[in-house]
This record gives sequence, structure tokens and C-alpha cells, in this order.
Amino acid sequence: MCNWINGCLKNYERERPMAKKRKERSFSSFLNNPFDFTLLITILLLLSIGLVMVLSASSPSALSESGNSYSYFSKQLIFAILGIVAMLFISKIDYRFYQKFYKHAWVIAFILLALVLVAGRTVNGAKRWIYVTETLSFQPSELVKLLMIIFYAGILVKNRDELNKYGKGFFKHICLLAPIIGLLLLEPHFSASIVIIGICSIMMIMGGCKFWHFVATGGVVGIPAMILLIVLEPYRLTRVMTFLNPWKYATDEGWQVIQSLYAIGSGGVFGVGLGESKQKYLYIPEPHNDFIFSILGEEIGFVGCAVVLILFAIFIWRGVLIAMRAPDMFGSLIAIGITALVAIQVIINVAVVTSSMPATGMPLPFFSYRWNSTVYFVV
Repeated sequence: MCNWINGCLKNYERERPMAKKRKERSFSSFLNNPFDFTLLITILLLLSIGLVMVLSASSPSALSESGNSYSYFSKQLIFAILGIVAMLFISKIDYRFYQKFYKHAWVIAFILLALVLVAGRTVNGAKRWIYVTETLSFQPSELVKLLMIIFYAGILVKNRDELNKYGKGFFKHICLLAPIIGLLLLEPHFSASIVIIGICSIMMIMGGCKFWHFVATGGVVGIPAMILLIVLEPYRLTRVMTFLNPWKYATDEGWQVIQSLYAIGSGGVFGVGLGESKQKYLYIPEPHNDFIFSILGEEIGFVGCAVVLILFAIFIWRGVLIAMRAPDMFGSLIAIGITALVAIQVIINVAVVTSSMPATGMPLPFFSYRWNSTVYFVV
């Protein structure tokens, strides 16, 4: 018996260092994974161009408001640096860690949106922001977008064998989104609802849900519900009417989009020159925010806009490649969700600025002056 115990102890002592090395190797292998340098350079280029455009677009507004032409730019620069530092840190965390907490992500998202309705401040008729101080505010819906990506990646992996069915696949998982969308509509935040529905729908299709389930349900329920939401809210109906004929409302609701079209049109092929925009001089309200793309079109023209859109296309291409090469389904869905988040917001922002769809508040990733938007897109 003693000999048997001694033999076991010797085997344990031999195997223990090997197990420790395997564990260290497994952990360090993720830490040492190489960056996708194409994606990294694309992000840095977009961020750099965005910073230059914020400096150019915001200087007249910043000067008139605070007497300092660099006030918006300096804050955006700090947010960008924080985002890069956070990106380098978070990139070393194994993404599979988030899978353990996918249920918590849904709960946190629900609590954040409920907190907005209770403690949020009403601005322009909507409760979307929580003010930490008078100068620092936080829009929970931006974080909710990421939380829903984590939640849907986790739940779709768990129920992967049922996703091709209508009841247990499509209907069950789309119903999980209903409380979140309901809270967003109570704020109201219609644009965020559209983005989150779009992201989760793409993730569900990539996960294994049938495309025709979305088409059939969207035609029977989705489109009528959207029309009803527009008709019941006068400001949404006004935006649709303005989109159809902005010059009829040129001095009111149509002012911003008309000035945006003037800016893009006057830019021509090569633009009027960096810093030489005329529309940023208090013609376009907050030109450094959601309508910054129009200032970009005015100053660096069609060529500059094409370069920026090509960079976004490269971002989307690399995101899809990463999703295809991910070692597991959870990683693939996380990658496609984040890629869809950027793609949908770029499409909506550019469409609004060019009057290709009704106006809605949608920031342009890496460009629009919003601290939470800048930080989490870089991350």
C-alpha cells in the first residue's frame, strides 16, 4: 500500500508541472495572438480623419459657445486616446470569458434602460441621457447595443439546434428582444431600436435562423408596426413628410438636411479645402455631431467621402473575415454583431445626411463628437 501511495505521489509531482505549463500555454496563447493589422490601421485612419474633421467642423460652434475653438476637439482627442488604451487592454481578454455572463448582459441592459426612464433627463422631448455631472453625460442605449450582442451570441450558441424552427428558433429569440425595444420606445429612441433589431436579426440569421421567417414576419407584423409607430408620433410623421419634400419645410424641420445638401453639393469632386467650409458657420446645427459627414463632403469633396467609405468597407470586410475564421460559434457571432453595429450606423448616418431617408439621430462611428460613441467604437 505504501509503495502504491508513493507511486501516485511521484506521478502527481511529475504531472503537476506539465498541467501548469499547459494552463499557462493556453492562457498565454491568447495573449500573444497577433492583431489584424489591416483592421487596426483602418481603425486608426478612420479615427485620425475623424479627429481632424471634428477640429474643423466644431471650431466655429466651440468659439461662439466657450470662446475656445479647440474645446470640442480637445475632449474628442482625450476620448480617442482612452479608447485606444482600452482597446489594447481589452484585446488581451479572452472573448470566451463574456460567454459566461451572457444572461447578465440582458439583465444589465434592461436595468440601464429602466434607469433612464426613472433618473434620466429630458432633452428635446426625449429621455435618453443620464447626467453624471452637468458636463458629463452617458447614453445607456450605446452600451445596450454591445450588451445585446453578447446576450444574443450566448443564447444562440446555447439553442443552436433549434434555430431553424419558427417557434423555438425565430419567434422565441425575437420575443427576448421585445422588452428592450419596448423600453427604448418609451424614451423614445426609435433609431436605437432599429439598430438593435438589425444587429440581432443579422446575428440570428448567421446563427441558423431561416431568412424567410424574418421576411414573412416582417411583412405581416414588422412593417405595419413601424407605420403605426410613425403615424402615432407627430414628430416622426413630420420627419417623413420633411424627407419627401424638405424645401416645403426649409425654415423649420427641413433646414438641417437642406444645409447638409448645400454643403455636400458645394464640395464638388475635390472639396473647397480643409477648414474652408461655409456651412459649419452656424448654418448646420452641431456640425461636429451627426451631420459631420456633410462637412467632410464640403471640405474634401467626393474623393474624400469615397476614401472614408472605402475605409468603412475595409472595416466591414475584415470583420466578416474574422467572423468566418473564429474558432467557435460564440466568437463568430460576436464578430459579426460588432461589424453589423458599425455597418448599420454608417449606412443610416450617410443616408440621413444625403437625404436618402428621414432624419434621425445617428452618430457616424469614429467621427461624430460623442464621448461614449468614440470610446466604444475604438474599443
